[in-house]
Amino acid sequence: MKKAFLFALAAATLAMPALADHHGANKAEHAKMHKAHQERLAKILADPARANDAKRDRYRHPAETFEFFRLHPDHVIGEYAPGGEWVSRILGRYVNENGKYTGLYFGTKTHFSDQQKQGIAAAVTKFPSDVAAVSGRPATDFNAFSISEIPEGAKGTFDRILVMRMMHNLINWNIADSEIKAMRDLLKPDGLLGIEQHRAKADAPYSYTDGTKGYMREADIIKFMEVHGFELVAKSEINANPKDSANWPDGVWTLPPALRLKDVDRAKYEAIGESDRMTLLFKKRP
Repeated sequence: MKKAFLFALAAATLAMPALADHHGANKAEHAKMHKAHQERLAKILADPARANDAKRDRYRHPAETFEFFRLHPDHVIGEYAPGGEWVSRILGRYVNENGKYTGLYFGTKTHFSDQQKQGIAAAVTKFPSDVAAVSGRPATDFNAFSISEIPEGAKGTFDRILVMRMMHNLINWNIADSEIKAMRDLLKPDGLLGIEQHRAKADAPYSYTDGTKGYMREADIIKFMEVHGFELVAKSEINANPKDSANWPDGVWTLPPALRLKDVDRAKYEAIGESDRMTLLFKKRP
């Protein structure tokens, strides 16, 4: 994606509601901060060092998605299960010295084998240095912990938590209740939780939307979050892909980037692109 296009995209699509968090600022100050946020994110996205990551921007729309989630550089932001690091390589540079960026990893009290628990512990340890290597800042500027080992004083301190293409695993592994509850505890009273998730058709059967295929029904996710102490603030079609029929026998991994079938009909799946996705924003209820 070319630099000029990114700057134009950010200027055209980033919306003012995200500035509602800055209660003490007047309109002029809001506009000034908003422009600074646009320019900061656009500069990150246009960096030539992102050449490989940028190939996925046309499917993941980071400028629009992060604006929809109402992120600010001075926020305390948690990213749940940051395994692929595509998000991390953006947010590690976006959050400023007044904010904090934290990797939130799976709770390990249930479900996982000893070997998997060791892998999660290693990822927690490695996360700050990985993000530091991309951001050029010291590893001490970043943090990570397992949801089952929340540090003292961390509850109620997060402005935003992002759950990116991960709800199907939480449902499939039967850990969604405990993980979402823990994330709710981490959020401030007015904190927001953003979800991006592969989207099944509204009439898809449960056998296809139980998490094993990667696709979930939007109505099911909304209801689940409402039951667990959240209120839907907004939903967006930012990451919709009408070319995705969302009924692949091998699940979402049929499509890029996984391309599970390898060279079988590869051109067909590459032409479709990444999955159709819901993009939802929830507020922590009292």
